[in-house]
Amino acid sequence: MFDLALTIAFVFLSLGLVLAAIRLLLGPTLPDRVVALELIASITAGFILLYAVAFERPQFIDVVIVLALTSFMTAVGFARYLERGGKRDDD
Repeated sequence: MFDLALTIAFVFLSLGLVLAAIRLLLGPTLPDRVVALELIASITAGFILLYAVAFERPQFIDVVIVLALTSFMTAVGFARYLERGGKRDDD
């Protein structure tokens, strides 16, 4: 049963990754693309965490934490860039 749950989780994460990649490629605005990129980073963290659980590799949890923090700092930096009048596609 646990293997089935892991397989289903991997399938849903893969589907989410494909949909986020489509949004990243199609846009239409810069904020849409950045949100899609943040979502891809979160889904990647989910993949790594799921892998760590599935194959009993707890050292990968540290990788997930670093990836999540880096992704968060990127979002904060982009928000500050837009707040200070950075170039946007939808202006």
